Amino acid sequence: MARPRKQTYTLDMYLNKNRDGDISNDADTQRKPAWKAIVNGLIVTVLTDDYIPPIILAEEENTQLHIADGGSRTAALMMFKHGNYKITYSVEDSIIPYKKKTIDEDGSIVWEDANFNIRGKTYEQLPNELKKKFNEYQIETVIHEDCDKNKIAKYIKRYNEHSSMNTNQKAFTYIDKFANRIRKIMDTNFFLNCNTYSDNDKNKGVVERIIVETMMCMNHFDNWKTQAKPSFKYINEHATEEEFNDFEDNLQRLENVVTKDTKDIFNKKDSFIFLTLFNRFTKLSVDDERFAEFLTEFRENFRGNKRNDKGLLFDEIDKEGSTKDKQVITDKLNMLEKLMFEFLHIEVDESRIDNPELFIAESLNMDISDIKADLKFYNESLDDLMSRTVKDGSKLLNEQNRLSLLTMVVYSYKEDVDLDDWLTEYAQNNNKYFADQRKNFLHMRSKFDKYIKIKSRKSA
Repeated sequence: MARPRKQTYTLDMYLNKNRDGDISNDADTQRKPAWKAIVNGLIVTVLTDDYIPPIILAEEENTQLHIADGGSRTAALMMFKHGNYKITYSVEDSIIPYKKKTIDEDGSIVWEDANFNIRGKTYEQLPNELKKKFNEYQIETVIHEDCDKNKIAKYIKRYNEHSSMNTNQKAFTYIDKFANRIRKIMDTNFFLNCNTYSDNDKNKGVVERIIVETMMCMNHFDNWKTQAKPSFKYINEHATEEEFNDFEDNLQRLENVVTKDTKDIFNKKDSFIFLTLFNRFTKLSVDDERFAEFLTEFRENFRGNKRNDKGLLFDEIDKEGSTKDKQVITDKLNMLEKLMFEFLHIEVDESRIDNPELFIAESLNMDISDIKADLKFYNESLDDLMSRTVKDGSKLLNEQNRLSLLTMVVYSYKEDVDLDDWLTEYAQNNNKYFADQRKNFLHMRSKFDKYIKIKSRKSA
């Protein structure tokens, strides 16, 4: 493999290449540049012609350059040159000596010693001599050639081992497959305006972790990981584009119902819990405004007054364990779901298992007499369907799961759709079920409806 080549630019040329997109500071797995803490010292360094370590670039075959190390330095320099950034009053060594150009009485150029205090100043407020010094500063780069996304991610990991890359930021380098997708999700209105994340949270990789934890909690909770790196790696290997599509659909719906009074519920600790709760809500076929009303009721009354089966308020559940513990998350979601069902007046009555006709009629809004007349036929259809699509040993064959599956069969006849291919796929990927058969049916129906939607798109 060829050694990387060295390239020196004037700072003006380097920043123009960034502004024009020839050099990209947003490689999929690159952490969000944390430039604010370094900008003052960096500008002093440039204006005093001191040393800045080389910027490490990765070059794709098409000559597109990506910053592998030096993203924060680049962002800081860009903000000063093109972002109207003011040097703060906390800057050290703010008095910059320089040679001031003047014209004497004879019209000759004279260079005089001068000083300029950069405290509180923008680039445009610099003397012309210091602007020129800034623009002509020599910025060194080292360019790795013939890179793809995997190599770019590798170089980002390598060159940031020594820096203050935190746990979340480092974990993000392990999700190269979906990194760009996550970046786009971070720019949605929900993550920009419908929460209480601080700028520091956004700079430190908190939002990226919230997205990954939500994907884990919504779709892969059986494989929940308490640490960031295993979670990012798992989602990179097991998540699907369809799961991300569902998540983005949920965010678009939430954007319309989260208000300034309820957005504090979506904080950095609990966001993935409530995003998962909304995902479950979407399976109830209830107007989204009702979820907004539930959030208001939770914030104003339930949070401080309602206790779970263990006698704990919502905010007491994680006092004796980590907020990332699987049992803590389970207890929080169980409590919230129970409160939501009560608020929405959705009964979870297991006694209906003994009255399948009533359960099916209520679930599908059908006449119970029609269900009774054809119940034997539906049961025989279910037996035939299961024998052809579900392998022996699957938990889907458990007797406790039969009522929801029977309801799916009735649903298929009502809607005139075939379950065979879907149930074969579902059984392969879901060897589990909810004990609450109404919840289980709603979950399966949601999965089936999405399956039909995808199938129709492919055939279109």
